[in-house]
Amino acid sequence: MSNALGSVARGITSYVQQRVEGWRTGSRASQAFLLLVLVLLVGVAVGIGALAQVVVPVSLWFLFLMLGLMLLRFVPLLLLTVVLGVAAFWTSVETGFSTPSREAALAILAVGVLLAIYQGSRQRSGLPMALSEAVLTQLRDRLQRQGVVPPLPNGWRSESATITANGPSYAGDFLVADLREGRWLEMALVDVCGKGTSVGPQALQFAGALGGLIGALPPAELMAAANHFLLRQESDESLATAVHIKVDLVTGDYTITSAGHPPALHWHLGQRGWAVDNARGMALGVIDDAEFTPSRGRLHPGEALMFYTDGVIESADRDLDEGIDWLRDQALRAVDARGFTGMPKRVLKKVPRGDDDRALLVLERQPLTSPDRDVERSRSLAG
Repeated sequence: MSNALGSVARGITSYVQQRVEGWRTGSRASQAFLLLVLVLLVGVAVGIGALAQVVVPVSLWFLFLMLGLMLLRFVPLLLLTVVLGVAAFWTSVETGFSTPSREAALAILAVGVLLAIYQGSRQRSGLPMALSEAVLTQLRDRLQRQGVVPPLPNGWRSESATITANGPSYAGDFLVADLREGRWLEMALVDVCGKGTSVGPQALQFAGALGGLIGALPPAELMAAANHFLLRQESDESLATAVHIKVDLVTGDYTITSAGHPPALHWHLGQRGWAVDNARGMALGVIDDAEFTPSRGRLHPGEALMFYTDGVIESADRDLDEGIDWLRDQALRAVDARGFTGMPKRVLKKVPRGDDDRALLVLERQPLTSPDRDVERSRSLAG
């Protein structure tokens, strides 16, 4: 007996899972099935009300309406509202057990139906509200996964932090990274022009393009390809600033290429401070023949590079140079207090709240242990 019940339970579970997966595809068959289920439930409510000779509460019709708005596309939702309208009218007017407040209840339901139809017609994706949210969540998660730096060899560490301006998880600031042969690390920090959730699709599209190019092209060619990609969008809002770094994790040699981005900062161990890098270039998506002047250097053990977006340093009461000086001071204090561990988050907490996204990335070459010092010294002399 227990085996039979277990088999039935597994069958029901499998059937429900299949229907849920079918709904997630957004297919017409799944929408028709869901509409049929909701219509049958409406019929059951009408039948119970008739047998008990009571008025079906208007709140129940609102419940069906909200379920339809969340789960159905526009055309099935429209059919469901017709069924709900007929059911509500029949149970409130045509039966002999209606209540004095039926006109007000029907009027409220009618307003709810109109609002649901309007909301359903505004779904440009053509997907139900709940399914649209699931798709957007997947896109957001994909954008965030692209910003994960691959595990680095011993002696190297990277940390980053991002704060969106208006609360949503969709930001115009993003990071893409690639590690090849366990030696060549490439990262690009990008700030797509725009604010709020409207910049999310642009950032995702651009991140996908850069994610496919990074590591496959030299830095200058990568920036040129990214520039041409934005120019092909034929939109006044397809602009971005970016900074790209390519590092040899064996020697510490690096190349920084900037496209209209705030200058990178280099923590020099001997100088105990953040020096401003001199890589310069035109922002992406502005002109065809954008020029980029890269900078080159070497990251020694105990040193670090810091990259950030303009939301970190720009504010109404200070210009760009003042903002960079402010960041250098805050980053110096952060290193003196607790080192580079958790530094991006600690620095971003000091940034005044504004209307722009804020992102900060730190790449650290950790100090060598005693047995490795002689090896590093010989490499430096050979270089």
